[in-house]
Amino acid sequence: MSRLGALLLCAPIAAGAATLRIGNGAEPETLDPQRMQTPHAINIAHDLYEGLTSVAPDGEIVGGAASDWDVGDGGKVYTFHLRPKLRWSNGDALTADDFVAGLRRGVDPATGGVYAAVLAPIVNADAILSGGAAPDKLGVDAPDARTLRIRLKGPTPYLPGLLTLPVAFPVHQPTLAKYGAQFAREGRLVSNGPYALDQWVVQSRIRLKRSATYWNDAATRIDTVEYFPTEDRSAELKRYRAGELDVTYNIPRTQVQWLRNDFDAELHLATLLDTYYVGFNCTRPPFADQPGLRRALAMVIDRGIIATKALRGLGRPAAGWVPDAVRDHDPQAPAWASMPMEQRIAQARTLYAQGGYGEDHPLQIELRHTLDPNDKRIATVIAAMWKQTLGVEVTLVAQEPKVFASALKLRNVTQAFLWDWIGDYDDPSTYTDVLKSDRGQNYEGWREPRYDALLDQAGLEPDRKRRQSLLQQAETLLLDDAPLTPIYFNVSSHLVKPYVGGWKDNVLDYHYTKDLQVREHR
Repeated sequence: MSRLGALLLCAPIAAGAATLRIGNGAEPETLDPQRMQTPHAINIAHDLYEGLTSVAPDGEIVGGAASDWDVGDGGKVYTFHLRPKLRWSNGDALTADDFVAGLRRGVDPATGGVYAAVLAPIVNADAILSGGAAPDKLGVDAPDARTLRIRLKGPTPYLPGLLTLPVAFPVHQPTLAKYGAQFAREGRLVSNGPYALDQWVVQSRIRLKRSATYWNDAATRIDTVEYFPTEDRSAELKRYRAGELDVTYNIPRTQVQWLRNDFDAELHLATLLDTYYVGFNCTRPPFADQPGLRRALAMVIDRGIIATKALRGLGRPAAGWVPDAVRDHDPQAPAWASMPMEQRIAQARTLYAQGGYGEDHPLQIELRHTLDPNDKRIATVIAAMWKQTLGVEVTLVAQEPKVFASALKLRNVTQAFLWDWIGDYDDPSTYTDVLKSDRGQNYEGWREPRYDALLDQAGLEPDRKRRQSLLQQAETLLLDDAPLTPIYFNVSSHLVKPYVGGWKDNVLDYHYTKDLQVREHR
C-alpha cells in the first residue's frame, strides 16, 4: 500500500457508508441507451440498465436480465429466457416485449443512434436502417412475456457480447410514449438496472440510487454511486488525493512514474481493447480519392517514439487496426510497417509528390482533437513529424469532448482528427465493422465495396477459421487504403482506493457498480 493510501485509511468515515464516487471523464451526451455513443455515457448506462446479457468482472459474458439462452438453426436463432418477476425502477413489470421495443428503436433511423448498425446481423436490420422496411419487421419477437427470440442472417457467435451494449437495452414504453426523445432525464427516466437516476446536475455530477426493484438487489452492496465529470486529468488526480473520488477515470500520463512509486497498490494499468488513431475525412479534399497521400502520412509517424516518450510507456505501437489482445485474430500490419524509418520516409515522399504536394506546394491541413492534454501532446508530436519529414503544414484545433464527439457523428470534421476506438465486445468485428460504409461510427466516410463484401461474407460464414480469415483480409485492405492510421494500443489506467472491493481489470474496462463494494474504513 502507498504512503498516501495508508493515510487515507486513517481518515474517519461514517460506519456503513455505501457511496462510490467515480471520475467519469467528460459530461455524458445523453442517458438514452439507444442514442449514446461515448464511454462517459455507457459507463453510467451499465448501472442504470441491464441488457439480456452482462459482462462479469473478469470480462466474460454472463446472463443479465436473461438467465440463459439457447442457440438453434446452425447458430442463426437465439432464444433468451428472462428471469422471473423482472421489474422496472418504478415497479412496473418488465417483459420480453420491452426488449423487442428497445431493439426496434435501436435500428429505427428516426432514433438517430450511432450504434444502430451493430444490430445489422439481425434479420431485416439492414433494410430498416436504409429506410426500406419498418422497425417492426426486425427479426425479433416475444413468444411470451419471458421469452425473446432473435433471428440472424448468419451465425453470429459474438451476439451475447453485442447484447451488452446500450443500443440493445429495453425501453420503458409508457415513459417513451409520454416524453418521446426527452424521456432520459431526471424525474422521468425509468430504468431496469441495479440503480435508478436520482439527480443530474450538468457539469457537476450524476447521482444514482440503489433500485429496490432490481432482481438481484440483495447482492448489491453500494447504496449510492456518483459520477463526476473530470476532463482535466491533473484536477481529477487532486480530487482523488483529497479523498473526493474513490475511482479515477484516467491518470495524467506525465506523472505515471511518480504514481507507480507512491500509489503502487492503487494504480491499475491493464491491457485494453483500445486503438488510438488518426482518421482522415475521405469525403472531401485533400483526402478524398487519395489513398497514396493518406498512406504517406501514415508511414512517417514514428509510433515507437510516441509510445516511449509521449505516452511514458502507457501504450504499445500499433501497426494494425484490431488490437492483438482480441480473441480469434492474428495481428495484421501494412507492408511498410516492417521497413526501416528511412526507407518509409523515402517512399512516403514519393507518394506525397504523386498526390500533388511538395516543398513549393505543401499540404495544409487541420488536425482536430479534444481538450485532453494527452490528445494535445500526441497531436503536437504527429504534426511535428509530418512537418519534418514531408513539409506538411498542420493547424491544430482543440475542442471540448462533447462538441468533438458531435462533430464526428455528423462527419463534420474537415480534414483529419485524433480519436480512439474502444472495443465493445471481444471479437474482431467490433473493429472491422466500424469502417463499413453504412456504419454511424465510420467517421471517415470511407466507402470501399470490396471491404463491405468481405464483411458481408464473414457475417454469413459458419466456419470460425474461415470467418477469421475473411476479417483479416478486410483489415489488410483497410490498412492499405488508409482511411485511418493506427498509432498505439492503449491501456486502461485508473486509481482505485484500497477500500473499494471487487475491482478486477479486464480488456473491456467494464466495471459495474453492482459488482463492487465500499468497505468500512477510517
